[in-house]
Amino acid sequence: MKSSSTLDFHLLSPGNFPDYELLDVGGFEKLERFGQYIAIRPEPQAVWSKRWTEDEWKKQAHVRFDQRSSNSGEWSKLKKMPDQWTMKYNLNEEHDIVFRLGLTAFKHVGIFPEQCVNWDFIYNSTKKLKEPQKRVLNLFAYTGGASLAARAAGAEVTHVDSIKQVVTWANENMQLSQLENIRWMVEDALKFVQREERRGNTYHGIIMDPPAFGHGPKGEKWKLEEHILPLVQSAVKLLDPSGHFLVLNAYSLGLSALIMDNLLLNHAGKNLQRGELFLEATSGAVLPLGVFGRFLLAK
Repeated sequence: MKSSSTLDFHLLSPGNFPDYELLDVGGFEKLERFGQYIAIRPEPQAVWSKRWTEDEWKKQAHVRFDQRSSNSGEWSKLKKMPDQWTMKYNLNEEHDIVFRLGLTAFKHVGIFPEQCVNWDFIYNSTKKLKEPQKRVLNLFAYTGGASLAARAAGAEVTHVDSIKQVVTWANENMQLSQLENIRWMVEDALKFVQREERRGNTYHGIIMDPPAFGHGPKGEKWKLEEHILPLVQSAVKLLDPSGHFLVLNAYSLGLSALIMDNLLLNHAGKNLQRGELFLEATSGAVLPLGVFGRFLLAK
């Protein structure tokens, strides 16, 4: 069967996000600038060699993450820098969303910069929907970039994540972004969606950014390959028939963007966009960062 949708590959160039820059990537590491600070972090997909020398990396970096186990490690500061700082992303002339970053024990700093192409899609899609009170649900919502984009566009946002500390972090980002009234839920995403389905609740936008593996607040196990189908099956039933959009990300080694056809094409038809997110480094290397599917049905 020939798909009627187009396969879109999205490239985020450094010029689109002045506060972020992927400088080089290779040797299972990446060299990134977040605002004014440069970090070296592990990158399991970077199986190729670095374009720049080790001396160039060390000369530029403020901090490096050393992996101690599959789940944690520690940061080594190479230059003076704070443990927490902020950076921003410009949605448009009127709205910046602001992130508080920090050196966590899990190599993350509080942002996935490649997702800014989806933040733009969420903001613009919310604006295009004609309903006066647009409701958006953000699942596996992390520190809230997608929630902030939807709220900045005027939506009523429900933000769901299983980790209380991360939800608190997202609340900080909301306040830094001079936004308010996001609904915070510390919940297992799949259970929350299934409960909303039973209640008959609907949303004009649904965003899902599930990890490969994870746990709910009560120890519920999440495995992408096992649980993505029931999640999507329940989530699409929550889409308001008057107009809606959906964004689904999947970061897992080896997944093809074509899985989005099988998961979403029946619901999106010719409106489905699917492809691969990636970043191009200043050095010229290209880093793949997962697959996505998304669509907008605006009446």
